[in-house]
Amino acid sequence: MEEKKEELAVVLDFLPNGYPFDSRPMHIKTPIAQAIGKEHFALLELVPKKGIHLTPSEEVYIGEGKRDKVHHINGKLPIEKLTQTALSELDSVIRGIILKNEKRFIGFFNTAQSLGVRMHQLELLPGLGKKHMWEILEARDEKLFESFDDMKKRVKLMPDPERVILRRIMKELEGKDKHRIFVEAF
Repeated sequence: MEEKKEELAVVLDFLPNGYPFDSRPMHIKTPIAQAIGKEHFALLELVPKKGIHLTPSEEVYIGEGKRDKVHHINGKLPIEKLTQTALSELDSVIRGIILKNEKRFIGFFNTAQSLGVRMHQLELLPGLGKKHMWEILEARDEKLFESFDDMKKRVKLMPDPERVILRRIMKELEGKDKHRIFVEAF
């Protein structure tokens, strides 16, 4: 299976002098940025081009071809390696990605499938049990959801869909579930 590549990432933290625990001399250390991919939510360690200063919440191009600000990608990061600043930014950055891509996530609710006889993809979302799953399936059979607001109006006692997706993405980033919906496997 081919690994999916990120095109754009959002900076979570920028360390102009590299990691504080790096014991190498100052002139050898390189600036590091911790970022999250916008499509597959990969946590990445980026090395900016010389003289480039990145800021948290800044969007950077990391795809193939000419990059303006990023020299190279060191690789993926486990969530445990994120700095405190990166961790504190993570929630709001993921929420921003969800809200900017509402159609993509509503598409998930409109197309989620059964994983087997006893489990449905919708049940993987925190706060959604069998009752909500059936209500969502019945509502989408009548008419596909058009937005988070449409979904909240049509499904009784529906937990905030953005928050449910955010919690699921965090759970996947933490590696707390074998099933993957939104985050590429590490």
